[in-house]
Amino acid sequence: MIELISNKFNVLRQAWEHNRPDENQRRNDLLRLRANFKASLNEMAAAISCDFGHRSRHESIMAEAIIVLKEIDLCLRYFKKWIKPQKCKAGWQLWPATAEIRYVPLGVIGIMAPWNYPVNLTLTPLIAAIAAGNHALIKPSEHTPHTNAYLEKLLNKTFPENRVSIVQGGADIAAAFSSLPFDHLFFTGSKENGKKVMAAAAQNLTPVTLELGGKSPALIAPDADLKKAVSRIITGKLFNSGQTCIAPDYVLLPESLIEPFIAEVKKQVLQRYPQPNNFADYTSIINDNQYQRLIKLLEDAINHGHKTIPLMPLADPEQALKQRVLVPTLVINPDDGSAIMQEEIFGPLIPVKTYRSYDEAIHYINSHDRPLAFYCFSQNNKYIETALSHIVAGSICINDTLYQFACTNLPFGGVGSSGMGQYHGYEGFKTFSKSIPILRKYNPALTDLLRPPYNKIINIMIHFLTR
Repeated sequence: MIELISNKFNVLRQAWEHNRPDENQRRNDLLRLRANFKASLNEMAAAISCDFGHRSRHESIMAEAIIVLKEIDLCLRYFKKWIKPQKCKAGWQLWPATAEIRYVPLGVIGIMAPWNYPVNLTLTPLIAAIAAGNHALIKPSEHTPHTNAYLEKLLNKTFPENRVSIVQGGADIAAAFSSLPFDHLFFTGSKENGKKVMAAAAQNLTPVTLELGGKSPALIAPDADLKKAVSRIITGKLFNSGQTCIAPDYVLLPESLIEPFIAEVKKQVLQRYPQPNNFADYTSIINDNQYQRLIKLLEDAINHGHKTIPLMPLADPEQALKQRVLVPTLVINPDDGSAIMQEEIFGPLIPVKTYRSYDEAIHYINSHDRPLAFYCFSQNNKYIETALSHIVAGSICINDTLYQFACTNLPFGGVGSSGMGQYHGYEGFKTFSKSIPILRKYNPALTDLLRPPYNKIINIMIHFLTR
């Protein structure tokens, strides 16, 4: 299998060297991908739901299909402009000369995708790689076999195997994949696996983009519209049952708002899921390992003496267990020693921490790893600007959640332990391109004088240019 991966890589490399995709091919590839993808949305949603045990079709269409289609449309609209040489000023000191930057494709891109949004987080970087003129080898997560089969069928129908290819397998295949001499390696997943990928890529000096995760805080300022803040935090947290890298991981709010917050959260959840065991719009946890991990986080919080508040009634707990349905649960004021505050939750458990002053809340966020996302809820620009000027995060959304990822005109990427590098739109195109600076020199050329023995003219020039 490892030899097969290497052979696929070599086929992609040789094809790229002999026939680098021009503008027409890139456009045709994107148009064909869009048409084939749009025609197979029902198949896509069914495959994802099968892998999860159950996933809301609406969530799959919104989070997978719409994002991918928007990304293709953005690239189709602008990539012709992106690939044009960009004129720069050479500076009068280099006269006569012209300067420009050209974005050229890197070659063969490796894409390692996760299980939580298996289509979106596979195709979105692929779209950018294609727009930039590359070939690509893809390694999807082994936890989504039905979706992987769908993706393989889609990609084989859209691209020749020497332009885009896919390999499947577990940890041994992932290790072999990340050790290939890609021109760029794009990984989405956990921080722990990101370290392994980066170490393997370093053996070939392969540049990497790491889209990781972390504990993304939702900060509710004292003046916030509590009802709207709760509604939007719950949307961000329960979408895909919290199995989202940019889901609000925990909530910070003033001490005085804790009881109104709890009451509003209960109200919001019951409005969305009013009938016990009616889970048509509630996504299951992906597999037993993830389900048990979340149960242990909750048990650890209880063992630490933290108050927990289940938010959804269950008519049949055995059925919920069988379907891997995890009840959304608040965990009130957990300490930092609790497991739920030490790792990314990736599920519908919601730690809520109170603060006495806004500065205390800002300090708490800054005393931890830089998050992939930060959410601030306030109607007062002073509170908002205080947060923006003190907090460094991969992405920020004011008075809502998740939407910063959906804005394809904005770059997306982590910082520090939440990742490195960016993609989406123009930033994705640049990630998978090499910006080559080009200087064209004309006569007369100063270099004709730059040779020993240096004369008075050179001394005058040095004096003039170092004033």
